[in-house]
Amino acid sequence: MSNTILMSFKKIIPGLSLSVAVAICGKLLALLLPKLGAATLAILLGILLGNTFFKQASLADGTKFSESRLLEYSVVLLGLTVTFQTIGQMGVKGLIFIMLLMAIVIVGAYLLGRKLGFNEKMALMMAGGNAVCGSSAIGAIAPAIEADDNQKGQIITLVNLLGTVMMLTLPFLGIHLFGGALFAKSALLGGTLQSVGQVVAGASLVNAETVKFSMLFKITRIIFLVVVVFVFEQKVRRDQLVTTKNAKKKFPIPWYVLGFLLACVVNSFLPLPAFFNQGAHFISSWFETIALAAIGLRLDFRKFLKEGPRFLIYGLSVGSLQTIAAVALIFLLHI
Repeated sequence: MSNTILMSFKKIIPGLSLSVAVAICGKLLALLLPKLGAATLAILLGILLGNTFFKQASLADGTKFSESRLLEYSVVLLGLTVTFQTIGQMGVKGLIFIMLLMAIVIVGAYLLGRKLGFNEKMALMMAGGNAVCGSSAIGAIAPAIEADDNQKGQIITLVNLLGTVMMLTLPFLGIHLFGGALFAKSALLGGTLQSVGQVVAGASLVNAETVKFSMLFKITRIIFLVVVVFVFEQKVRRDQLVTTKNAKKKFPIPWYVLGFLLACVVNSFLPLPAFFNQGAHFISSWFETIALAAIGLRLDFRKFLKEGPRFLIYGLSVGSLQTIAAVALIFLLHI
């Protein structure tokens, strides 16, 4: 057992070390370019290096660990910097915003997919991936509707491409439209960006407060994943596309969401020393920057180009729908 762990650790080291190095470079460059910030510079540097000098297969395990696990740990630690009093500030309007936006995105992405010739399962995965939490949602939805690995891989690629484009553009749209309105910008980013990493990265382009409140909107979306998986599974069964006996079960709420909520409970009801909050924020910030560097390193533009124009049209259409709907709801609900 120990040998297996050691071998796994050795596989992780090269990619993890590179991710850390890129994150450190991002932090140092941020001293010269403070307006861009370490998170932005880390992911942009990662994209540049990952598509030029660092394409080696030996880096994959470590960058994947950095992208997924470190970001998950970062989200859990973020819970120690948030209380239920903070969450309460999102209010009823925030909850209504999330529910309406998710409904619009799910229906719109599904109908657009069917119109463009994508099959039922691919349209459902695109709808759930964009409405909830990107690859994690697709990973939970795919077994419930018995989508094959090829279909799942294509939609994950498309969602990641769309999320990357939105991650690099929506923060500036939010600043332009909403100026200093913290909740409006947080609702835009936390309500639209697909993965947790993209929310953190996008919000980091604004400021630390936007990261915190964007994550509240994002966590609310993720909690609704249980409902989305159940509804999609029932729809597909009704349409007789899967067999009940063979449908695989998977707990749909990611562990780090539960960890975030538990940490939030502890921080809300127990008088923790100040260094807990400060230490959690410091470690979370570093984990976040390393994870974002890894996301950049793993972003392979060749895969996106191979998917063809139909995929790109689908992605851009869904992204436009999400953005327009989010902005309209923010103004209508006066968030």
